[in-house]
Amino acid sequence: MKKYAFLFIFSFSTLFIIGVNAQQNIDTVTIVAVGDIMYGTIYPNRQHLPANEDCASFLKPVIPILSSSDITFGNLEGVLTDNNTGAKKCNNPSVCYTFGMPTHFAKCLVDAGFNLLSVANNHVGDFGEQGRKSTVETLKKHGIHFAGLVDYCVTDTFTIKGVKYGFCAYAPNTSTVNIKDIPAAEKIVKDLAQKCQIVIVSFHGGAEGSKQQHVNRKTETYLGENRGNVYEFAHRMIDAGADVLLGHGPHVTRAVEVYKDRFITYSMGNFYTYDKVNISGVNGLAPIFKIFTDKNGKFLKAEVTSTYQEKYQPIRIDEQKRVLKILQDLTRQDFPEMNSVISIDNNGFILSKK
Repeated sequence: MKKYAFLFIFSFSTLFIIGVNAQQNIDTVTIVAVGDIMYGTIYPNRQHLPANEDCASFLKPVIPILSSSDITFGNLEGVLTDNNTGAKKCNNPSVCYTFGMPTHFAKCLVDAGFNLLSVANNHVGDFGEQGRKSTVETLKKHGIHFAGLVDYCVTDTFTIKGVKYGFCAYAPNTSTVNIKDIPAAEKIVKDLAQKCQIVIVSFHGGAEGSKQQHVNRKTETYLGENRGNVYEFAHRMIDAGADVLLGHGPHVTRAVEVYKDRFITYSMGNFYTYDKVNISGVNGLAPIFKIFTDKNGKFLKAEVTSTYQEKYQPIRIDEQKRVLKILQDLTRQDFPEMNSVISIDNNGFILSKK
């Protein structure tokens, strides 16, 4: 529904009321982005969910940040389903997890400010076809934009405040749009770039764990699985017309880069994961990025808010800014060429040097 402001003009004899469209084009776009979101799981039983299956309180400390942007993005690490049938079989439970959240948890995402999610990851198939279908139907019902599934939602397009966005998401997993097929991914991005002002690309790739914080610019594997070359992928997506690249999957924070005036975050870690995910040490530290671009996707600046998790507790803002320091160090080590392109100051601002 369009919003209108009303201008009242008085003369001695006449009152004029003129409706003015309040949703005019804007010059600066804001995108808040976070990593993995998993509010607990219904499998193998519902004991791995918050008390009374109430998810409302866990993001409250950061809702003012999440709701302060045009777009708020996260990776939905698992499916939304009320049916625990069709769960995948795990040969080795120590390295195999099954993530399914009740469908009513989608309201907590909406209430926190999320309007864009990736569903392309290694847990979207945890409950088979019924889990994927339930997730798609639930997100549509709640008005959340999403993409990343071959059979349901390769891309999405939408308009906010006069700016048209295109969104696509990739992962190396069955039923997801393939991060390893870069030529096919380029075609998707080129098509979106022809139709949209800003193209946002999400990717779930790279090896996992506390020892996998570095971007090595090579193909990465984890437990024998090819997880893609995230560096090559990100650069080629920008070459094809993408504007903002949002990475996740390693469960830890990785460096950032600005390439051709376009912003890349290679991994945003575990933003909020209630149970069944390791949040010890660096695995429990995660950034919230607030990215500013012009209305055609050119990077202007970004702001980093450092957060941390403790098991079964709400997310907390980290006054020690530990993940910011990690981000500074990793960017300096993995992308020394960024020294002349961007600065990451101790207040959390990522600024262009151009």
